[in-house]
Amino acid sequence: MKRIRKAVLPVAGLGTRFLPATKAVPKEMLTVVDRPVVQHVVDEAKEAGIEHFIFVTGRGKAVIEDHFDIAFELDRTLQERNKTEAYEALKKDLPAAGQTSFTRQQEPLGLGHAVWCAREIVGDEPFAVILPDMLSRGSMVQMMAAYEKHGGNIIAVEEVAPDQTHQYGIVSVGQEFGDTFEITGMVEKPPKGTAPSNYIISGRYILQPEIFSILERGERGAGGEIQLTDGMKRLAETQKFYGMHYRGKTYDTGSKLGFLVANLAYGLERPELREDLKREIAALLGGK
Repeated sequence: MKRIRKAVLPVAGLGTRFLPATKAVPKEMLTVVDRPVVQHVVDEAKEAGIEHFIFVTGRGKAVIEDHFDIAFELDRTLQERNKTEAYEALKKDLPAAGQTSFTRQQEPLGLGHAVWCAREIVGDEPFAVILPDMLSRGSMVQMMAAYEKHGGNIIAVEEVAPDQTHQYGIVSVGQEFGDTFEITGMVEKPPKGTAPSNYIISGRYILQPEIFSILERGERGAGGEIQLTDGMKRLAETQKFYGMHYRGKTYDTGSKLGFLVANLAYGLERPELREDLKREIAALLGGK
């Protein structure tokens, strides 16, 4: 069983839910407290042992590449001003040489197409897909444990209220193995009342490289796009898929509410911010 070394991060989305903020700034570079969303996601992947980060970008996303590069003038200024702590923090976040790759998705043809764009860099080995909108700390560590247990293909899932299932990709539940279970089916945004379960696909995947030959067919699904879920359904005809119950809280930073809640949650975890932030929240709520 091959080790998972590479992760694909699709960052080509336009961020239309956050206009006008994302007109010139990629949504992945919006900050949760003092770190860009995409940095939080890379931190999660590094903790799980990912060694190579493959960013599938689009026009206007060059600042993401700059973020993961050396900023010579800034580094020199920090050193000259003896801002050692800030300088060391930047060095710690910087991937090693050769640990990042960037490829373009020239047209917005869907998540499946974005993943397919990384095929030459991934090569013939299993890999992770991490949606950078979704902050799920610890999820990839749990995914790696599930992969070591089962092999095959792994999808992170979370429970939602039954009346919300039409908004997500949903999996069908087969034999259960504690925190994991066999997936017997998948459907993308089923009509209300038709979902096979209330387990949603929550933005973390481990996939075998055979998915690329399926996505290469360019078959269109929901919204006229090449859907990753459709590709996984085809792959499931010949390979096993397992669901992994994510034990944690996911914040959808692609939505306004999720982004605001993520900032509050992460801010309250910071010792230097916690008490002042609690007082500010209490003052705001006291006036309502």
